Amino acid sequence: MADMTTAITRDDVLHLAQLSNLELSDDEITSLQADLGNILGYVEQLSELDTSGVEPTYQVTDLENVMREDVVKKHAAGRAELLALAPDQEKNQIKVPKVL
Repeated sequence: MADMTTAITRDDVLHLAQLSNLELSDDEITSLQADLGNILGYVEQLSELDTSGVEPTYQVTDLENVMREDVVKKHAAGRAELLALAPDQEKNQIKVPKVL
């Protein structure tokens, strides 16, 4: 497979730092440049793996959605009683403060 290694430059690290709103020292820039290069090298190694026969993993916990019938149940409290509990109401609805 062709070598896809892309060197991380000092400018790349400075650009990422600017996007992240970070101030980095010269030592941190040098360290991040090496770390990011190692991370990309590892990802490039992963891209060389043959995954053609591997099923995608969507979930690892074996949990399943529990579905039930959507049924309206009658309760003792009606609309008028519930609205009476609200601190403020208008036009048969509970009035709340503006959020935006």
